[in-house]
Order: sequence, then structure tokens, then C-alpha cells
Amino acid sequence: MELKQGEDLMAKVIALANQKGGVGKTTSAINLAASLAALEYKTLLVDTDPQANATSGVGFDPRNIQTSIYECMVNDEIQVEQIILNTEIAFLDLLPSQIDLVGAEIEMVDLPNREKKMRQVLEPLREVYDFIIIDCSPSLGLITLNALSAADSVLIPVQCEYFAMEGLGKLLNTIKIVQQRLNPELEIEGILLTMFDTRLRLSHQVVEEISSHFAELVFETIIHRNTRLSEAPSFGIPVVLFDANSKGSINYMNLAREILQKNGMTLTTNFAQTFSDN
Repeated sequence: MELKQGEDLMAKVIALANQKGGVGKTTSAINLAASLAALEYKTLLVDTDPQANATSGVGFDPRNIQTSIYECMVNDEIQVEQIILNTEIAFLDLLPSQIDLVGAEIEMVDLPNREKKMRQVLEPLREVYDFIIIDCSPSLGLITLNALSAADSVLIPVQCEYFAMEGLGKLLNTIKIVQQRLNPELEIEGILLTMFDTRLRLSHQVVEEISSHFAELVFETIIHRNTRLSEAPSFGIPVVLFDANSKGSINYMNLAREILQKNGMTLTTNFAQTFSDN
């Protein structure tokens, strides 16, 4: 693909991380990126999970991916611009993953500055995009450390279920270590509560508990359990394309609005109208 460099642009790089699986991390990465793109902010979705669910979630079969972020990280001669794929959504591109990424941590062990390989890969793209959204794997291994080293901030999805707090302290401690040793400018973008079920008292209790512990870090937007949101990945499209009027789509558009406001970025007239109507 041919990348067109904009004027006076410097991408905000946000990593979505939680070593606990099943918290809606990939779903959030896909749909936050798609929502920002729908608002005409040029966005790159970076898939750093060997399962490549973010790649398939925007319409690409990982089995057909010949070159991915894996090659970029282990081979300095690979040009990242040649690997980026256009998605069905205008303003949304993908830096894909595939199963070979499993071996990257082993291959990178002896490389100099191994924790900063992803930062080197993404650096030339900062002047091309408004947002770079990184979907991390459910672990705190070397690839996730790379993502946190490359990011400006980290968004933490937390499931509204019994073990919501499980592992959150460990992740926050890892973030603190990354801030101290690798990326002193890394900030916490916020904690995103996901899979909220209005019918369950437990969901409401989790919201209260997380909000009381991490008040200013918790996003106002809460992602509700939603059938259309769950169905969209099987069609290889974000929910904003699958059903723009669904609860899930509205939730993620609200999250995009909140992030734009937090970062002092202007909302479009059409966007403001969308939310006044809902």
C-alpha cells in the first residue's frame, strides 16, 4: 500500500493490555480502532497476538498472511509500510499478525534493545496516523513489553465478573516497571469495564468496586454484553459495519468520543449529532 503522510500529525499510540484472557481486549481494540476511523481519524490497528484475532476480526484470514509484524520485529530489512493492509473501513489500516509470532520471543532473546523493537517498527508511522491501536496478547511476555515500550498510553479492559480484580495489580506493577526502565512517558489511558450485564447484581458490584479503587482512571463508558457485538467477528467486520445502531456499536463510539475528549481532539459535527440522537 502507499502511505500518504499528513501535515503536523503525530499519532497517539494506545496499547490494549491485560494478561487475563477473555476480558474483551481484542474486541475493544478492533471496535475502538474502527470507531475512531468512522470519525475520520486515520487509524492503524496493530495485531501483536499470535492468535491473530484482530487480523481476522477486520476481514483477513491469518493463514493467508505471508508477512506480518513478526517479520518486522526480527528482520530490520523488512519495511513496515509494505506490510500494512487496507480494511473495508475508510481511514482504518491493519498491521497483521499470524502464528509465527509465537517464535518471536525466542528469536529476539539475544537481540540488542529487544524490548524496543516494536517501537522502532512503529516510529516512522507516527507521522502517518492519528491513532495507532495495539492489540496485545493475554500475557506479560516480551511482545507485550514491546507494545508497552512503544505506546504512549495503555488501556486496560476489565471484565464485569467475579474475578475482575484478578491480575490487575500485577499488570499495574508491570506498567510501573516499564515506566521506570523502558518508557518513562507511558501513561494509563484508562480502565475500561467490559461485558456488563444490566440484569446481574454482580456486574453492578464490580463497577462500584473498580470505580471506588481507581476512580479517575475508569472510563465513563461501559461496554455492555451485546449479541451483535459478539456476532460481528464471525463476519470479519467491526460492529460499526455489522450493526451501527446496536448497543455495542454505540458503546464503542462513546469510548472513542471519551478518548478524543481526553486527548483534546476536536469532534466532528456529525459525531456530536450522533450522540445527541442517542
